[in-house]
Amino acid sequence: MTEEAVKKPARVVVADDQTVVREGIVMLLGLLPGIEVVGAAGDGDEAVRLVAELAPDVVLMDLRMPRCDGVEATRRIRAEHPGTQVVVLTTFADDASLFPALRAGARGYLTKDAGGDEIVRAVESVFSGDAGLSPSIQRRLLERLSDPGPQPSPGPAEPPDGLTVRETEVLVLIAEGLTNQEIARKLHVSTATVKTHINNLFGKTGLKDRAQAVRYAYGKGLVRPPAG
Repeated sequence: MTEEAVKKPARVVVADDQTVVREGIVMLLGLLPGIEVVGAAGDGDEAVRLVAELAPDVVLMDLRMPRCDGVEATRRIRAEHPGTQVVVLTTFADDASLFPALRAGARGYLTKDAGGDEIVRAVESVFSGDAGLSPSIQRRLLERLSDPGPQPSPGPAEPPDGLTVRETEVLVLIAEGLTNQEIARKLHVSTATVKTHINNLFGKTGLKDRAQAVRYAYGKGLVRPPAG
């Protein structure tokens, strides 16, 4: 018996908040060789739960979803379930979508106009440990590496108001909208440690709540408003 004949299909979970799109992707994948769809999720939280329950080989992940978006879901899956790879399958191919997804741990990135053959190649690539990027995405990465464009101006030379580097990191993550639990996962510390850092930075800055912390972070130039 040949290796081709005994090779197991890649077990895949599909995550997309639009029911029609999600069901269409599941139907398409069911027709493709080498892929077995084992679950479908309507948002990032459900995707993380299904990965914990089903231990799939690959998640095909949409980016724009409610409650928990694809980037955060990818970050959680890669941190908590490193045996599962993530391929982003999204309408958006702009840099603002691409690079956060790759930094979160996605190994593949396709747009939703990708054909069946392209999806199979991407799934097989990440399943075998390689990257699964479409040619257009590879070109964009190469262009970005060869011409990074204008670099953001550096932030403050030192953390303001006597904050430590770690307290400043926590403050920036608060300003980016992360919960205490999400900050703990991102920094690989306990939630209790995050609360201690928050209490310390609030004491040093005179801040009373997270809304004030967000305004403070923007005012000190630690975080920049989104472009546009």
